[in-house]
Amino acid sequence: MQTGKRSMKHVRSAIVTTIFWTIVVGGAYPLLIWGVGAVFFPRRAGGSLVVRDGATLGSSLIGQDFQSERYFHPRPSAIGYDSSNSGATNYSWTSAALKQAYDQRRADWKKAYPAAAADAPPMDMLFASGSGLDPHISPEAAEAQVPRVASARHLDSARSRALLDLVRANEEGPQLGFLGEPRVNVFLLNLAVDKAFPG
Repeated sequence: MQTGKRSMKHVRSAIVTTIFWTIVVGGAYPLLIWGVGAVFFPRRAGGSLVVRDGATLGSSLIGQDFQSERYFHPRPSAIGYDSSNSGATNYSWTSAALKQAYDQRRADWKKAYPAAAADAPPMDMLFASGSGLDPHISPEAAEAQVPRVASARHLDSARSRALLDLVRANEEGPQLGFLGEPRVNVFLLNLAVDKAFPG
């Protein structure tokens, strides 16, 4: 009899503990974090959306696949920048498919940018990111694309220099001054290019 009472006590204790932590971890804590984000970081909590003239153009945290020669191109994506399907190819370094993709991207880079350092293309333009959604490229990759974008937009030499200055003005430094590498957000850069060089 005593054993049965002790067993029921343990069962009740387990049920109460489960309900308590479900409420705390599954309800109260998420609501607290959401509230802090909504009050102190409303833009980030809302997805860092970029809105122009009442239209949502996208998120500054998610890359977009710009194909037009008038725009700066992002790094490759294994998922076509589909935000509902984040992921990578997961090819190993010995993968024949990875080598084929690398060789093709290297050849495409040399063809598109013969005047750039074609023998050493920026590595971020040869390999996809782990998420497939990275909105950033290296400053070297962005600056190498300036002649193509300037030509597609029919910019003279002075305005081409202004375009290069715009790229450098959009360069972001490491987070907190030491985390990560300098980078350029392709989406935000292309919006800035449209604003500075319309038509």
